[in-house]
Amino acid sequence: MSTERGKGTVAVVGGAGAVGSSTAFALMESSLVGEIILVDIAEERVEGEAMDLNHGSYFTSPVRVRTGDYEDCWDADVVIVTAGASQKPDETRLDLMERNADIFADMIPQITEGLNDDAVMLIVTNPVDVLSYVTWKVSDLPAERVIGSGTVLDTSRFRHSLSREFDLDPANVHAYVVGEHGDSEVLVWSSANLGGIPFVSYATSHGVDDVDALKARVEEEVREAAYEIIERKERTNYGVARSVAATTERILGDDNSILTVSTLVSGEHGIDDVYMSLPCTVNQGGVRDVHEFDLSADETAALRESADVIRESIERLDLE
Repeated sequence: MSTERGKGTVAVVGGAGAVGSSTAFALMESSLVGEIILVDIAEERVEGEAMDLNHGSYFTSPVRVRTGDYEDCWDADVVIVTAGASQKPDETRLDLMERNADIFADMIPQITEGLNDDAVMLIVTNPVDVLSYVTWKVSDLPAERVIGSGTVLDTSRFRHSLSREFDLDPANVHAYVVGEHGDSEVLVWSSANLGGIPFVSYATSHGVDDVDALKARVEEEVREAAYEIIERKERTNYGVARSVAATTERILGDDNSILTVSTLVSGEHGIDDVYMSLPCTVNQGGVRDVHEFDLSADETAALRESADVIRESIERLDLE
């Protein structure tokens, strides 16, 4: 564990990449993190990232950044996995999924074979729902200790979009995105509220004549956000890094916070044996509870379709 008493150790596998290094940067601001271990096959680059991060430690809470290998993950409190292949030109999403699944089948057992009994695996690499399921299958860890970053960022995008529409602090917007972290994700309008006022009531009382048009515009913005960013800068890293750092803090702080992480679904909303995002209570043990909340009939149908999309991808992989 960390040499800083009362602070946690976090390993970032894929720490030389844009998401991994950005996550480490975000974690340096946390008073709950005493040590960050960067693991990457790009040894020279990851050493440079560690040096660069350490040079800014004067301006943060006391934290040590160092490089390591898979064995250095074994004593970590949280292991964040951002490693994986990037999509090649003319490569399909399925091709990328199969390559990353092969990488995970080789990598994850090396990380988890000596992992301490209280550690939590936090998977970020896409397709995150599929790879979280792969991690659970090949690791022999209990499902509650293998979680995916899921739709935590999508939920933040949803709340940001609504807050901008109505010129509100995002903290006063309560709305969730569930299902796949991907094109089939489900924005839950039925329980969305602004300052405790149901979304439709708030919108109509604030001059919105066509609520359906507003919903369609927000849905497109949230679903297309990553594509829009990638088109402009070739990658997304800051938003996902912040969401992963926030999830890590909730784990280390044992906060019992409700986050839409990707977890094993076992009967909720009539869905079984698939990793996907639902509101979960998250603490030092990973996922404490999976919450089955009221959905409209259309939302329930869309969530089940989203589960089918993920399941079809999982079934294409040979995980036996």
